[in-house]
Amino acid sequence: MVTLLEFKTAEFKMLTLKTTLSRLIEECKNLRDLKKIHTQILKSTNLPSADQYHLVKRILFFCSFSTFGSFTYATNVFQMFNNPDIGAYNIMIRAYAGDEAHFRGALVLYKQMLREGIVPNCLTFPFLVKGCTSTLDSSVGRVIHAHVIKFGFFNDVYVGNSLISFYMTCGLWNNARMLFDEMFVRDVVTWNSMIIGYLRNGGIDKALDLFGKMDRRNIITWNSIITGLVQGGRAKESLELFHEMQFLSDDVCKPDKITVASVLSACAHLGAIDHGKWVHGYLRRSGIECDVVIGTALVNMYGKCGHVQQAFEIFKEMPEKDASAWTAMISVFALHGLGWKALECFLEMGRVGVKPNHVTFVALLSGCAHSGLIEKGRWCFDMMKHVYLIEPQVYHYACMVDILSRARLFDEAEVLIRSMPMKPDIYVWGALLGGCQMHGNTELGEMVAHHLIDLEPHNHAFYMNLCDIYAKAGRFDAAKRIRKLMKERGIKKEIPGCSMIEINGVVHEFSAGGSSGFPMNELVLVLNKLGNEMKI
Repeated sequence: MVTLLEFKTAEFKMLTLKTTLSRLIEECKNLRDLKKIHTQILKSTNLPSADQYHLVKRILFFCSFSTFGSFTYATNVFQMFNNPDIGAYNIMIRAYAGDEAHFRGALVLYKQMLREGIVPNCLTFPFLVKGCTSTLDSSVGRVIHAHVIKFGFFNDVYVGNSLISFYMTCGLWNNARMLFDEMFVRDVVTWNSMIIGYLRNGGIDKALDLFGKMDRRNIITWNSIITGLVQGGRAKESLELFHEMQFLSDDVCKPDKITVASVLSACAHLGAIDHGKWVHGYLRRSGIECDVVIGTALVNMYGKCGHVQQAFEIFKEMPEKDASAWTAMISVFALHGLGWKALECFLEMGRVGVKPNHVTFVALLSGCAHSGLIEKGRWCFDMMKHVYLIEPQVYHYACMVDILSRARLFDEAEVLIRSMPMKPDIYVWGALLGGCQMHGNTELGEMVAHHLIDLEPHNHAFYMNLCDIYAKAGRFDAAKRIRKLMKERGIKKEIPGCSMIEINGVVHEFSAGGSSGFPMNELVLVLNKLGNEMKI
C-alpha cells in the first residue's frame, strides 16, 4: 500500500520534472535542442498526460513565434495532436494569420475547428481579423464579423477593436462607425482606432470631432491627432493642440519624441521660427533624448524657416546620422539655391559610408535645378542609376526635365521624356511647361499646355500658364480665348492663395479671399502708403 509520504514524493518529482522541462523550453536557443526536449516529454513515463499535453503546447508556441523556432516543425507538432483543444488551434491560427502568405491556412484551420465542434473564443477572432486586415480581404472579414455575432462575442472590446481597425484599413468608414456606435464597452484603444482610421483616410474633421468627445486620452491619441493634422496640411491647428496638450498634460500624456518631431514639422510647414525655437528649448528642458529623428526634424525646421547656418550647426552636432538626416541637410541647401553645398554634403555622405536613397537624389537634382548646375545634374542622374543602382522614378525625371528646361535645353528635355520607361505625368510635363513659360518658348509651351489641359481639364493652373505664355508673346486675343474657355467650362481657382506670417510668436494667415482675425483694412492702408512712398 502506497503511503501518503510516498505519494507526496512522487507528486513532487512530477512537478519538478514539469517545471524543469518548461524552463528548458523557455531557455532553448536552437531547434536541435528543442527536438531533444520534445523527445524527453514524449518518452517520460512519469509525466501525466495532462502535463505532457501542456508541455507539447509550449513546444508548439515556441516553434510558432520564437526566432529559434520553425514554422514547419510547429505544423508537424500540431498534426501529432489527436484532439487539439482551442488553445492549440489559437496558437496555429495566430501563427498562420501573422503571415500574409499563410493566411489561407488560418482559415482552413478555423473551418476544421468548427467541424470538430470546438467553439472559438475571444482570442480566436482578433487573430483572424488581423489576417483579414493585413491581406485587405474585406469579404472574408465581413464573414468573420458575422461569426463574432453568431458566437456571442459582439460585446468583447478586444474583438470590437480589431474589427474597427480592419474596417478602417479597408477604407470602410461607415462600417467602422456603425460598429463603434453600437459597442456597449469602449476603451481608449477603441477611440484611437477610429481617430487613426479617419486620419489615414483623410477624414480629419471626423477625427477631430471624436477627439473632442473623448473623456480619457493617452499619448497615442495626442500623437495621432497632432501628426495627422500636420500631414493633412493643417499645421496651425496641430500647434494649437500641442499647447492644449501641455496645458492638460500629466505623466501619462507628457509629450514624447514623436510629439516633438511632429510639432517641429508643423513649425517647418508654417515657417514659424519663434515657435520652432521655443520647441527646441522645450526639448532641452524636458530631457527628451535628441536622437536622429529629432535631430533631423530640427534640421528640417530651421532650414525651411530660412536659418540655414543653424540647421547646419545642429546637423554637425548630431552624433549619428542616417540617410534621412543627410537627405534633410541636402534638401535645406537645395531649397535655398545652394547647389554646390548640397553636392559637397552628398559627397561627404558617401565618404562616411551612408548610402543615399531615392529621396536624396530628388533633393540633389532639385538643388542643381535651382542653381543652374546642368552638368552636375546630369552627373547625379547618371550616378543614381549606375553607381547606386537606384532606378529613376517619374519624379526624378521631372527634376531632370526641370534642370534642362531652365537651361533652355528643350530638345534634350523632349528626348529624355520620350526615353522614359513609364508614362510621363503632369509633373514631368509641368516642368517642361515651366521652362517654356520662363524663356518664352511659345510654340512648345502651347503644345505642352494643351496636352496638360487634356490630361486634367479641370485644373485651372494649366489654363493660367497658357494665358501667361500668350501674354508674354503679345498674343492677347489668344489669352482672351483661353479665359473665355475657362468661363464656359466653369473653371476657376477654388482655393485662393494664402500666406502666413509669424508676429510675436503668433502665426497669422491671410489670403485674397479674406482672412478672419487678421486686420486686413489696416494692412491695405499700410500697403497703399508704401506704394505712394515708392512712387514719390
